[in-house]
Amino acid sequence: MKKWITFIGVFVLSLAVFISLFVIWQSKVPFSDQEDRAVQMALEQKALAQVDDAEVYNGTISYVTVFGMDENGDDKAVFIPTKASKDPIEEVLLKDGISEKQAIKVVQDEFKVKEVLHAKLGFEDSKVVWEITFFNENDKLNYVYLLFENGNWWKRILNL
Repeated sequence: MKKWITFIGVFVLSLAVFISLFVIWQSKVPFSDQEDRAVQMALEQKALAQVDDAEVYNGTISYVTVFGMDENGDDKAVFIPTKASKDPIEEVLLKDGISEKQAIKVVQDEFKVKEVLHAKLGFEDSKVVWEITFFNENDKLNYVYLLFENGNWWKRILNL
């Protein structure tokens, strides 16, 4: 009897782990599909010659930001809408604005940052912005947006 209880316990635990891993894997599929489509579009439209990375940015309109190099060897970010729309593909040379490290430093100089969760380059209201998400010293969630071109504050959502 003891062997059966052990077997059932191990079986249920194994099943729970398998189901959890399957759900996590399936939850990433839509994002990877959007990223793959955006990378393909950036290469097909010759906005980039080489792709290094892609990430989804959710703002007023969701974009996939594709990072890479153009045909001249310049580092570039291309913003591709996730839904088929009339919104054009936007792009920016990374040398024309502040870097991710500089954006994070601006935030750390202004706030008492406990942990930076992420920094994403995105496109909002015809502007290229850095979205910095962090926890402050009081463990409150904060979203701040800096203009890519000069690092000035654009928007702050604090203490959630």
